[in-house]
This record gives sequence, C-alpha cells and structure tokens, in this order.
Amino acid sequence: ILVGKPIIKGTRLAVKFIIDLLAQGWSEQDILQNYTGVTRQDILACLAYASETLKIERIYTLPLNAK
Repeated sequence: ILVGKPIIKGTRLAVKFIIDLLAQGWSEQDILQNYTGVTRQDILACLAYASETLKIERIYTLPLNAK
C-alpha cells in the first residue's frame, strides 16, 4: 500500500499508475521495458483489480433538493 493505494508487490508503483499508462496508449511491452520490476502477470493483475473494482462500484443519485 502506498498512500492508501494498492501497489504492485515489491515495487512502489501504484495499480492506478499502471492502468493510467495503459489508458495513455502504452503497450504491455512499453511498460515491461521501462519498469523492470514489473512482470506481465503484474499488469494482468492490475487490469483484473480494476475490473473487480468497477464491478462492485455503486452510484447513488440524490434529488436536486437534497441538503
């Protein structure tokens, strides 16, 4: 855990950081070449974590006049 956020074990890289790199267009190979402590399994685990997080996310709407 790094500042309350999940990280890749053995690194100080947050899961969100890896997801953000992928969202910016980095390939798996780009990440592996630039971050030697990261494995393909780590990247897949980050994606699985993000997927599970989205599955359990709940959105609640409030009426406009709520205080």
